[in-house]
Amino acid sequence: MKYVATALALLLGASAAQAQSYPDLKGTWIGKGKSVVYGTNPHHPGTAPNETTPRIREFEFTVTVTGQDGSLVWGQSQSSVAATKEPFAWAIASDRKTIIGADTDGYQRATVMSADRMVLCYVHAGLGPSKSIVANCGTFDRRK
Repeated sequence: MKYVATALALLLGASAAQAQSYPDLKGTWIGKGKSVVYGTNPHHPGTAPNETTPRIREFEFTVTVTGQDGSLVWGQSQSSVAATKEPFAWAIASDRKTIIGADTDGYQRATVMSADRMVLCYVHAGLGPSKSIVANCGTFDRRK
């Protein structure tokens, strides 16, 4: 009987864990941070002293999550210096904190820190139209 009770408790615990919902990320998120940039693109204008020297640039981005279906998330992002809005698609991992995603020319990885805060990192290689290389991480807070 003791084994049956233990098995039942484990089974119920597993069911409860599976029933946990994904975090609701819908809304507008504002983030600031620094980027390392080779080359130039609409979000990181300017030039470096030469092609082998990167620039360090401060950034402010707005990420607007317009839709979510469980672990799948989508929306648009834009920087404070470019009038373009880029669509993105994300997937939330089973730990319900780790996010991976992509936009038109790069990739994101984020960690949900709380209901209204995440750390979002972004990279893109020099294969796109701008030929720039970018890497950054920043803290994003949901605008209330």
